[in-house]
Amino acid sequence: MELVVVMVITGIIASAVAVFIQKPVQSYFDSTRRAELVDIADTAIKRITRDLRLALPNSVRVDGTQQYLEFLLTSGGGRYRAELTGAGGGDILNLTAADSSFDVIGPMPSAAVGNFVVVYNLGITGADAYAGSNRATISAVGASSITLSPAFLFPFDSPGKRFQVVQYPVTYQCDATNGLVRRYWNYGFNVAQSTTIVTANNARIATNVATCNFTYNSSVIAQREGVVIITLQLTKSQETVTLIGQAHVSNVP
Repeated sequence: MELVVVMVITGIIASAVAVFIQKPVQSYFDSTRRAELVDIADTAIKRITRDLRLALPNSVRVDGTQQYLEFLLTSGGGRYRAELTGAGGGDILNLTAADSSFDVIGPMPSAAVGNFVVVYNLGITGADAYAGSNRATISAVGASSITLSPAFLFPFDSPGKRFQVVQYPVTYQCDATNGLVRRYWNYGFNVAQSTTIVTANNARIATNVATCNFTYNSSVIAQREGVVIITLQLTKSQETVTLIGQAHVSNVP
């Protein structure tokens, strides 16, 4: 009889304690889930922002659904020789006929065989790196020179005598159907933005995605600076967080 009484009293005490600790424990798990979602969203936005800072000027574009963000990723840039030295030496970049090599003035940018040299990208017909009108393939890299193959005639001279080294196109996809943000890279150049991307090079950037979208304003500051706005909403176990990030893009070619 005493044992039964003890068991009943113990059960009552345990029930009372459970009532008091249930809320703090539930609050802890809720906070943990929110922190996890915020960390996922923040990491994704930072990754996209870091990539966009390396985008070729005037190469950023967003499709009509605002679910696909594409740009050309650069590894660096430099200045090409436009005039001969005082002694008549040096290898200038010829802009009147197809040229296969030129000297780099100043520090040599990071470049590799198979990368591309782009000069004065405006993102318009005749000066569009996606179309290839101002994009040449690198076949060799010297200590202070770059060789192109085949020889190429760039349509416009850069006012600052600048060139950029492009590695490949990159696309970020908002896939709310599968709850993902995915990154694709190193696929073919498309004149018009495509939402059908065929490449083995892709990776998940965020999970638990409820909604997300990209918007792009190309002329925030006199057509020299653009801004990409990234809106990302994540949901897990009835917890929802929404983060908005902005990435400034230089459009000075």
